[in-house]
Amino acid sequence: MSKTVTQKISLANKEQTLRILGRNDKLLRLLEKEFNIAVIGRGDDIALKGRVEEVSKAKEFIDKILSLSGNADSITEDDVLFAIRKTNKNKGDNLEEILQDKIEVSTSRKHIVPKNSAQKKYIESIKENEIVFSIGPAGTGKTYLAMAMAVHYLINKKTGRVILVRPAVEAGEKLGFLPGDLQEKINPYLRPLYDALYEMLEAEKLHQYLQRNIIEIAPLAYMRGRTFNDSFIVLDEAQNSTPEQMKMFLTRLGFDSKVIVTGDITQIDLPESTASGLVEVQHVLKGIKGIDFVYFTEKDVVRHKLVQEIIRAYDKQKNNKPS
Repeated sequence: MSKTVTQKISLANKEQTLRILGRNDKLLRLLEKEFNIAVIGRGDDIALKGRVEEVSKAKEFIDKILSLSGNADSITEDDVLFAIRKTNKNKGDNLEEILQDKIEVSTSRKHIVPKNSAQKKYIESIKENEIVFSIGPAGTGKTYLAMAMAVHYLINKKTGRVILVRPAVEAGEKLGFLPGDLQEKINPYLRPLYDALYEMLEAEKLHQYLQRNIIEIAPLAYMRGRTFNDSFIVLDEAQNSTPEQMKMFLTRLGFDSKVIVTGDITQIDLPESTASGLVEVQHVLKGIKGIDFVYFTEKDVVRHKLVQEIIRAYDKQKNNKPS
């Protein structure tokens, strides 16, 4: 029978305590469950109690998180929560390498960090290539990280403007029958992009960027006939573009620009008779220097843990359908 030990850890301040224990001790309970130990918090100290190997593993994890934290904006409670699950499930990710790759997304020193090796690879690909295609299920951070990199390039003057684009797929509703002018009709399709930007930038700063068209959010159809120089362009939900639209969009690329294309080829809303530009482009542009394809799977989902199970269940049902 393994020996039971108690290991005390002294935390420097309230910020560190909150980061390790979580709001309402959410992370404390998760630490107990994932490492099979008892965690007791007293002021700015915590005590780990359990078998030697589990306590040692938990302490090593906490020490690593504290050493990586730096300032209060570097690593969030959600980052720690996700890292606990990744570390204890031995999925082969190097926690230190992943969490040190920070993306600055505001003038108030807010940072976003990749949460797994697939996201880290994605960020590196964006830095190294002119065009990057990011393909995988919902919840893997494809769009969020692309937008974070776009904002990072903008505030660090590595690009002059950011263009965020989505196909306005009607999903069963005809735009002509919806109330309002054209802008009001397409806004629901673009809302997720606005929501992400408000998480990354101060509201006043974002408003200035939008007013001056330094950040532009528009439907894919508005891209025809335009050329973008010194720009960071993101096409989201690209599985809902046709091959013709995809070609039109990609040929908008001008000098000193980057294009990021994101999508999930299992969630195509186009009519059955219409091909997806994102499916076709994988074969057309494969092997061209300066263009990269990054693929995510359900194992890379960083939303609630049930999202992985939901994706897996739907994939299983799809594979079991009679042909």
